[in-house]
Amino acid sequence: MRGRRAPSVASNPVFIGAVTVVVVVVAVLLAYQANRGLPFVPTFEMKVDTPDAARLVVGNEVREGGFRVGQVTKIEPVRNGSDRGAQLTLKLDKAAVPIPQDTTIRIRPRSALGLKYVDLLRGRSGTPLQEGEVIATRGNTVGPELDDFFSIFDEPTRESVDRNLDFLGSALAGRGEALNRTLGALPQLLGDLPAVMRTLADRDTGLNRVLDETADLTRVLAPESDTLARGFTAMADTFEALSRDPQALRETIERSPETLQVGIDSLPETRPLLARLAEISDEVRGTARAVRTSVPAVNRALAAGTPVLRRLPAFTDDLEGSLRALRSLAKSPTTDITIGGLTDTMATLNPTLQWAGPHVTVCNYFTYWWTYLADHISDEDATGTVQRVQVKMAPLEQENSMASFGAHEPANGGEIDPVQHALFGDAAALHDQGPGAAVDASGNADCESGQRGYPERLATGFPEKYKIAVDSATPGNQGPTYAGRPRVPEGQSFSSEPTGIAPPRLP
Repeated sequence: MRGRRAPSVASNPVFIGAVTVVVVVVAVLLAYQANRGLPFVPTFEMKVDTPDAARLVVGNEVREGGFRVGQVTKIEPVRNGSDRGAQLTLKLDKAAVPIPQDTTIRIRPRSALGLKYVDLLRGRSGTPLQEGEVIATRGNTVGPELDDFFSIFDEPTRESVDRNLDFLGSALAGRGEALNRTLGALPQLLGDLPAVMRTLADRDTGLNRVLDETADLTRVLAPESDTLARGFTAMADTFEALSRDPQALRETIERSPETLQVGIDSLPETRPLLARLAEISDEVRGTARAVRTSVPAVNRALAAGTPVLRRLPAFTDDLEGSLRALRSLAKSPTTDITIGGLTDTMATLNPTLQWAGPHVTVCNYFTYWWTYLADHISDEDATGTVQRVQVKMAPLEQENSMASFGAHEPANGGEIDPVQHALFGDAAALHDQGPGAAVDASGNADCESGQRGYPERLATGFPEKYKIAVDSATPGNQGPTYAGRPRVPEGQSFSSEPTGIAPPRLP
């Protein structure tokens, strides 16, 4: 009988199960590590500072020219001075190295769902990057996000787009016949276009120089854009005026060749003038600059004067009658006599007005007169009304009183009995100062009327025994009234005394 064979290890179920578990675990580990690069595969590590990670995640691909050359293995926030950003750690396949020093990246969308990848833009520098070296990117590293782009189409924008499409669709549908004619003419246009483009592409055409000079021309004309716009507006008005009379425009065009020929024949004779004009152009350059500065003011003056000139004919017609009446008045024989008499009247009245003027302008007496007139009322009597006036007279018992007849001396306050003086005050003395002053000789306020009582004595040339006030002016300035001025207004002539002499005038 044969002996039993020893069982094979390969047929052991436990061994087979263990091997299967190990293979599955290794496969899972390899699949997990595939997102971070396969193990035992050599890679090149580089770091990139960007202003924004732009929603990148670890494991996103790094591509060059559309082919995968590595992946993102780490994303960390970094600070560059006061700015914040992100630092990307990229692991590239060895097949992608060497990487030039001026290489940069762009973060691009991979799908509409938000998946991103890093696009490697290889530079041209002869110096390669070292392992782990950090490069900085420009501000255009991160392109616009798709959701940011769609966010500009808010509800008002969508409604406006709908209206535009509606109107443009209606306009396009209404131009169907014109579009058909355009499509019919396009083959002929496109057939001639290649020859035109070859001519433009030829270096002898100098298209580049034309474009450069055009750019210079627009740069020079840019500061005068407002003036040019007004010029085009004026030209539109001119062309509109020309179109009103086509026949006259046609005749002008027909005669233009003869006119131009005359100009061609005459222009050589103008060369001496042009040469002389070129010599004096430098001399008038300063004048031209001054004119340029003055033109805006002149334009404003002309703009303001134009409406006035339009009304001038009507004003002239109205003025004609007035001038004729003035001429008749000047020819009248009594005009000279009247003007002479008016001149004498003003020469006589002027000194009086110069004296009376400060009473109004400085002391405000005219207003005061009307104010206190309300207190001057009348009482009714049997025949109507009578003024109510209270007169303060000296006592009849006083010798030489103002109310007595046959006085041989002036009424003198010094001869009043003390009791009478206490009762009647200075009324028993003679007070007749005449008109009070308004200003002094220098024009300062000296409003005497209503400003003070009568002094005990003011009588130049009278004996000392008389306590009377008869001089017209009281020494010293009384100053202005409550609502008056401190002095005569500037530029007005005045007189402190009614002398009839030409008064001074303040500067």
